[in-house]
Amino acid sequence: MFKRFRRLRINPVLRDLLTETKLSTDDFIYPLFIKDVEGSFKKEIDSMPGVFQLSTDEATKECDELKSLGLNSIILFGIPKVKDSIGSDALCEHGIISKAIREIKKAHPDMFVISDLCFCEYTDHGHCGILDNKIESVNNDATLEILGKQALIHAKAGVDMIAPSGMMDGMIESLRATLDKNGYENLPIMSYSTKFASAYYGPFRDVAESSPSFGDRRSYQMNPANRDEAILESLEDEKEGADILMVKPALAYLDIIRDIKNSSKLPLAVYNVSGEYSMLKVAGKAGVIDYDRVMMETLLAFKRAGADIIITYHAKEAAKILKEVK
Repeated sequence: MFKRFRRLRINPVLRDLLTETKLSTDDFIYPLFIKDVEGSFKKEIDSMPGVFQLSTDEATKECDELKSLGLNSIILFGIPKVKDSIGSDALCEHGIISKAIREIKKAHPDMFVISDLCFCEYTDHGHCGILDNKIESVNNDATLEILGKQALIHAKAGVDMIAPSGMMDGMIESLRATLDKNGYENLPIMSYSTKFASAYYGPFRDVAESSPSFGDRRSYQMNPANRDEAILESLEDEKEGADILMVKPALAYLDIIRDIKNSSKLPLAVYNVSGEYSMLKVAGKAGVIDYDRVMMETLLAFKRAGADIIITYHAKEAAKILKEVK
């Protein structure tokens, strides 16, 4: 006799009781882009409808709305006034992100503030660290030194967690040693441990103003074709002391999310990146999809694949839907 699966699907209450994977506002981290400008500033990005560059005062106002929706975690990206070859603004205690951390934590001490730790937004060449002209790529070890300085500046400003995203070899071991040596042994590290050299990042480079001035980032970000290496990258960061691992992008890498979840007991984050977000926005505007349903189904797929944390520009929209459901 065949199995009648629909017995457990006909009644909506029973369907809810048996739902295996559920989304919550506690799953989400919302990205904020802080621009170093005079006075109040809020500019929507054409390629990312609903996403803005913000002055620090506008960012603190944004946190009011986020908390009203049950969203209590943000990750910060900085857009400085001046960029140079080594990303000096990121190495200054009065730089845009250290300033934003202090102001947001002062206004919202209960907001969990994460800082993206990288140099692509701060360098005039748009790469993720100090250049090695001999190989036309980033000098890994020289960049580790300034990453440590950047981490300490954020720690002193009061950040709750750092998230190194540059895919430098040895970055977690180096950062953990620097933080511990300086009395920040309890500051957690969420590593962009498996970050692919992806074409899905395009709109992010509009909002963060971080496009490389030459070449690309394939010499330090991962080859999208490499599954085994993707797992090894995250396991190595676990070994070096990462507290949370991450896969970026998310949508085209659901298999990698599941592979890493099966290989590690650490919490796993995914970054639902700008291209993934903008594609849904464009498709929704064109009327070819039911935007809200596809958005929620996509977020659910990340969690079902194994994500404990979802960094997403959809967080506010998803939170409103979840609030309505309740």
